[in-house]
Amino acid sequence: MLTFLLLSLVKVIVVTVVLLLAVAYTVLLERKLVARIQNRWGPSRVGPFGLLQPLVDGAKSFLKEDIIPAGVYKPLYILSPIIALSCALLSIAVVPFGPERQFRGVDLFQITDLNVGLLVILGVTSVGIYGIALSGWSSNDKYSLLGSLRASAQIVSYELALGLSLVGVVLRAGSLSLRDIVNSQSAHGLFSWNVFGGFQFFAFFIYLMAAFAETNRSPFDLPEAESELVGGYHTEYSSMKFAMFFMSEYANMITVSCVATLLFLGGWTSPFGNLLPSLGGSILASFVPFCWFVLKVLFFLCLYVWVRGTLPRFRYDQLMAFGWKFLVPLAIANIIGTSLWLALRTS
Repeated sequence: MLTFLLLSLVKVIVVTVVLLLAVAYTVLLERKLVARIQNRWGPSRVGPFGLLQPLVDGAKSFLKEDIIPAGVYKPLYILSPIIALSCALLSIAVVPFGPERQFRGVDLFQITDLNVGLLVILGVTSVGIYGIALSGWSSNDKYSLLGSLRASAQIVSYELALGLSLVGVVLRAGSLSLRDIVNSQSAHGLFSWNVFGGFQFFAFFIYLMAAFAETNRSPFDLPEAESELVGGYHTEYSSMKFAMFFMSEYANMITVSCVATLLFLGGWTSPFGNLLPSLGGSILASFVPFCWFVLKVLFFLCLYVWVRGTLPRFRYDQLMAFGWKFLVPLAIANIIGTSLWLALRTS
């Protein structure tokens, strides 16, 4: 029992540290790629090729003076970034990063395997909106309040489309377990993935659009529109509290990319299926699927940056109309179509 607890604790620490490092270097990746899109160099001074820039930025956030404005409601003002970051980090706990590999009863590639893992991720990420909503209200600032109200309305609207887009995937897999969903896509490589062989390309498009809106990313970054709301819901935050909001946004991007990889792109499975020969040795056979998973997640993160660097921001009425008048009806049509396809296939 003690060995199981110690191994689980080590696994939690390793996953948390790796996620925080991934958050830091996703920021660097974004700055580099946007610079290339805009024909600039990007960060290049601190360390070789600018690779130490995230560490310097993190140290700067820790060392800056923490200013708390006089008119804020202090308990919720302090609690808000903690809620946002905690929910962003917690949802990674049920994400499997590779095939099941046991060491003394502990799964090496997942913190915990739940049979309703998909529902847990949706629930935890939904709670994160409280951090944003409370930060705007407790700041006692009109720009912050407008930003948090925008974020609340936006996330509630696109949460519905996102949830409905996943129903087709769940119907096809017959399970809410993320491992079962990946295993249902592992038979024939690329042609078994839900986005291709599962005919879930409409669901994939809806999920992608809703994910951009859920994480407040361009072209749906209305809650923190600098040209209108100064900084949005975190206008009055500084030092580490601002950094916590910043980290939660990028941690949510990584979680969304992991879930998209698991649900639509076959998770850690190879796109070549059984065409490639099986690898000898358990270590190599575990490491290669993990590399496939990382490459797919990296593809989604690069897509995030590419969209930010190329598309302008929506107007707010366009944002809400796109969610309610286009994505939600399309998601319902996808559910009906998938249900009919599965019913006809099994009849």
